[in-house]
Amino acid sequence: MSFLWSLIVGGIIGWLAGMIVGRDVPGGVIGNIIAGFIGAWLGSSLLGDWGPVVGNFAIIPAIIGAAVVVLVVSLVLRSMSGRAHD
Repeated sequence: MSFLWSLIVGGIIGWLAGMIVGRDVPGGVIGNIIAGFIGAWLGSSLLGDWGPVVGNFAIIPAIIGAAVVVLVVSLVLRSMSGRAHD
């Protein structure tokens, strides 16, 4: 049950990050979960584990890290799709 809760919280973190950045996460729900997990790892690595913890995620650093991940992934995908049309 703990793993399922982590998946749900990771998906919500990825979705919130996409809303904050104003860009969609590629891959839908799975992309949100992946962005949430990677963002949580990145955020806690760079900013530490502070703030409220839900589903083993420190929420504030996780959202900040996921927003960075969503922004970088969307910029990379946009540059790759622009290059494919050249």
